[in-house]
Amino acid sequence: MKRKVEKSEEEWKRELSEEEYRVLREKGTEAPFTGKYHRSKDQGSYVCAGCGKVLFSSEDKFDSGCGWPSFTKPTEEVEEQRDLGHGMVRTEVLCPDCGGHLGHVFNDGPAPTGQRYCINSVSIKLKAKE
Repeated sequence: MKRKVEKSEEEWKRELSEEEYRVLREKGTEAPFTGKYHRSKDQGSYVCAGCGKVLFSSEDKFDSGCGWPSFTKPTEEVEEQRDLGHGMVRTEVLCPDCGGHLGHVFNDGPAPTGQRYCINSVSIKLKAKE
């Protein structure tokens, strides 16, 4: 798939922190209950930490108790793919513009969507509402 944002791994390594690179580019996961946005109630839009694409709204954020920021839906379509890692079958969530790993989506969220987008804080940045 051709991406809107294409960079070499060296460019990504220069532009991202070590933790951002590990999660976004190597599909890592931050420790639960440690992320910057886990308990945040600040209003605004959450954008991809890799490329700035708007992904989620604070209006769709909820406390799922899972240890990561959770959203009922993305603001626009995100890329999803099957993830068979760690002995589980999950659906991975990726930034549609740069392919960065964001987290996973589960079918155990609240109404009306029933979805829980479980996203690594290090994969996103909050653009505060003005």
